[in-house]
Amino acid sequence: MSKKQKLIDRLQKAPPPTDFTWDEAVRLMEMCGFKLINNTGSRRKFVHTTGVRAFLHEPHPESVIKRYTINDLLDALRTVGEIK
Repeated sequence: MSKKQKLIDRLQKAPPPTDFTWDEAVRLMEMCGFKLINNTGSRRKFVHTTGVRAFLHEPHPESVIKRYTINDLLDALRTVGEIK
């Protein structure tokens, strides 16, 4: 099983993970064809090779992402067809 699939499987578990980090989210998005574009503030924009955009909140000062960010991440991956 690939690293990308392991991260996706971990995200889709019920209940969602409480230890999924920002670095893991960025790595997964990049593996799925997204590029990170830093905006001002803590909102980060990811642009997919197809032009699809996703906005995720980068947590601070801790690195663990919140449940709503996990939901936004899953929605973005569904939009580009990485998950069903």
